[in-house]
Amino acid sequence: MKLIRNILSYSLSVLFYIVFGLLLLLFDPVQRICLRLFGYLAHKRSVDLFNVLVLRCLQLLGTYYEVHPRTSIPNNVPIIIVSNHQSMWDIPPLIWFLRKYHPKFISKIELGKKIPTISYNLKYGGSVLIDRKNPEQAMQQIAKMGGYIQEHNRSVVIFPEGTRSRTGIPKPFKRKGLKTLFEHAPEAYVLPVSISGSWKLQEKGMFPLPLGTKLTFVFHPALAVANYDPDTLIDTLEKTVVSGVISV
Repeated sequence: MKLIRNILSYSLSVLFYIVFGLLLLLFDPVQRICLRLFGYLAHKRSVDLFNVLVLRCLQLLGTYYEVHPRTSIPNNVPIIIVSNHQSMWDIPPLIWFLRKYHPKFISKIELGKKIPTISYNLKYGGSVLIDRKNPEQAMQQIAKMGGYIQEHNRSVVIFPEGTRSRTGIPKPFKRKGLKTLFEHAPEAYVLPVSISGSWKLQEKGMFPLPLGTKLTFVFHPALAVANYDPDTLIDTLEKTVVSGVISV
């Protein structure tokens, strides 16, 4: 049985990466055409479509998703989505499940280069790229993002751990980026999200990918930035996010 499972894992991982690679190559020009000819909304829809297709690709491996909405997310306000981070596969579900809120990302600058589809979206879709070796530049970009979501009533995803947890156990939250967002988006609501199971997809690296992985997303009640002092809010967010992570 273990041999059969290993054979399936290797075979389906090859299939997954072929299809995923084709999607990356296809949606790079699709995004460019959408943005240049039809504007922001057309580009956003192309990004949404790409990400839901990535979810379907992961289902080739038997990956499945559980979503637990424990809140009614406010409309027409800026939203700061605060989540733990377990793997690169956290991101497509967040984009798709929260597509109504136009999620943007605070991403490391290296991802803005040479990755079809993904780099273009990060550079031109409203996200910001930070140089983790240059704290001043990073805070300037995060402040810019705070102003952007405040002006347009959109959302930003921030992973306050700073890097992904390879074991699924959340790392301590870093505070400076969150405080900068709070300062520049004072009318925002903060949506805590707990992600579980995603780390298992990269437990053995990028290949092979495991079969039958369950990814769980818990959306907790949103909190108004204006109702808390920054440190109390961050303490509350960290406890909330960690409480919803399933450690298996």
